[in-house]
Amino acid sequence: MPHLEISDLITVTDPRSGARLPVHRGEVVQRLREAGDRRAARIVAALPADRHDVLDPFAVDRLMIGVHTELQRLSEELRLGERLVHVLGPLFEAVRATATGPLRLVDVGSGLGYVVRWLAAHGPLGPEVELVGVDLDAALVGEADRLARAEDLDCRFVHGNAFDLPEAATVYVSTGVLHHFRGPDLAEFFRAQAASPALAFCHFDIAATRLAPVGAWVFHRTRMRHPLGRHDGVASARRAHTDETLLHAAAAPGMRPLLYEPRGLANPFCTTLRPIIGVRPELEAPLRRALGRAARRLVGPEQLVGAAR
Repeated sequence: MPHLEISDLITVTDPRSGARLPVHRGEVVQRLREAGDRRAARIVAALPADRHDVLDPFAVDRLMIGVHTELQRLSEELRLGERLVHVLGPLFEAVRATATGPLRLVDVGSGLGYVVRWLAAHGPLGPEVELVGVDLDAALVGEADRLARAEDLDCRFVHGNAFDLPEAATVYVSTGVLHHFRGPDLAEFFRAQAASPALAFCHFDIAATRLAPVGAWVFHRTRMRHPLGRHDGVASARRAHTDETLLHAAAAPGMRPLLYEPRGLANPFCTTLRPIIGVRPELEAPLRRALGRAARRLVGPEQLVGAAR
């Protein structure tokens, strides 16, 4: 049976226009039941809907903002900002050797903008890097923008498709987004970046280990109050892509795919998120130099079999 996340089913937008689409509660409940997830079906059945059984968009927005606020607390506990900079710092060092013009980091599916706001607050990438968060969920973008203004941060948030921005990204990033793409959609996600002017991407997602669902259950059970957040946290871990799947999907023309800390090189008790990186071929050597000793943790598709032994 497929593992479905409730949040993917109750918030649906047109990927091009960003327009909110109506969601019928009964259809979502039925889909979850058919997937064998009666607990998730009960959670959705309890959500408010109008007389046509369309989920109340305002109630859904409040719920999603609340769940993402709790997710931000998890990001803080996991020191997500420091983990990203450990890789993004060397990546931007390599990019600076090639890039001309402004440098722009675009966070795909930025949610409440924790990553962008953390980078803006701490400035580890330098003042010349523009920080942009993009999400298809207008409510989350609005809240991210409100938080950034309240914190007086130099960054911005856009409601829409990250690959349709008028200004090209230098580096695309994301955290906890990849497992939402299934089948051909995952490869298409990477192809869109390879076809853009971007020089690199760096996407952090859950490491597919046997311990991941257990760890997700513990974290979300103790740190999240709403049943939806608890459910989706574990479902995310169960949907995590394998190292092989990520490297295969990321091998888009014009990009060199590299995985940081594959299973064979990582401690499963300590691994939570790890990045799949893509760089233009000429940037691989500068990236490895910038990483220094940590470059040993970086493997390409041809090295993965040996690293997994």
